[in-house]
Amino acid sequence: MRVVAESTDPVRVSFLMALLRDAGIPCMLLDAHISAVEGGIGAFPRRIAVVAEDLAEARRVLIEAGEAPA
Repeated sequence: MRVVAESTDPVRVSFLMALLRDAGIPCMLLDAHISAVEGGIGAFPRRIAVVAEDLAEARRVLIEAGEAPA
C-alpha cells in the first residue's frame, strides 16, 4: 500500500476517497481511529492508501480534480 493523500479534515478525506472510488481505484483509510482519539488537534492526519499498481493513476485522478497528492 502506498499513501496517496493525507488530511486532518474528515470531509476532505471523504471527498478524496469518493474521487478515487468513482475512478475505480480501491483505497483504504489509515489512522482513522488515532485521529479520532487525539481530539481533533490535528496531530495525526488520516491517510489514504492505494495499492502500488494504482499509485500513478490515483495521483492523476487527484491532480485532475485539483487536489494535490501528499
